[in-house]
Amino acid sequence: MSIDYLLELYEKGIRDFSGLDLRGQNLSGITFVQVNLSNAYLDGADCTRAFLTKANLSHAALNRTNLSFVKLSDADLTGAQLRKADLHGAFLVKSRLSEAQMSGANLAGANLREADLSGANLCGANLEGINLRGANLKGANLRWANLGGARLSGACLQGACLTGGQLTGAFLNGADLEGVDLDGVNLSWAKLNGANLAGAKLMSANCWGAKLRNVNLTGANLSGANLTRAFLEGAQLRAVNLNEAIVEDRPSHRTIASPGWEGRRSLSMPHPAWKARETTVSVGC
Repeated sequence: MSIDYLLELYEKGIRDFSGLDLRGQNLSGITFVQVNLSNAYLDGADCTRAFLTKANLSHAALNRTNLSFVKLSDADLTGAQLRKADLHGAFLVKSRLSEAQMSGANLAGANLREADLSGANLCGANLEGINLRGANLKGANLRWANLGGARLSGACLQGACLTGGQLTGAFLNGADLEGVDLDGVNLSWAKLNGANLAGAKLMSANCWGAKLRNVNLTGANLSGANLTRAFLEGAQLRAVNLNEAIVEDRPSHRTIASPGWEGRRSLSMPHPAWKARETTVSVGC
């Protein structure tokens, strides 16, 4: 179908284009509001700066499609195929992307505030500087994803996998990371104030200079983690595993427990490591 004919149908009020084959077509700058493109084929198409607000693209094929700076707010992309798609600078506020396949996609600088990405596959995706505030990333695959400088404040990441991920300077204040696998993740200079990291796996994670004020680390595993110059004022540290953790380049072989345990003794972290006058936590004997 030619683009001219497609636009003619749209002007006549037709909105159902489900299953349409638009592979490789030039749709840049097109205005398609509230259209049904579910199960459509748009692989390799150019949709740069297109207006697709409230569009239904569920289960559509958009692999390697150019969607840079596209407007897709409140759109339905459930189960869509977006492998290696270019979505940098895209506007996807409150869009639904659950179970979407987005491995290797470029979402640098995209706005996905309050979007639903539960169960989405973002393995190896470029999410640098992305806005994911309040987003649902429950069960998402973020292995080897670049989340440097990403804004994730208030996001839900329960059950997500971030193994090998890059979160340098990311904003995770108030994020729900309970039980999340962060093994080997780079969290240097990340902001996690007030975040929930109870039971999280942070083995060998790089938390150099990370902001962890009032964070919940109950039962978290920080063995081998680098906590040099980390901020931990007010953190909940009951039963945290710090075996071989690095605090100001010195290994720690202790497991931290919360205040109130019998036989406790205070452990004052070095001033440069914690950026506090003296941080005192209780260590179980």
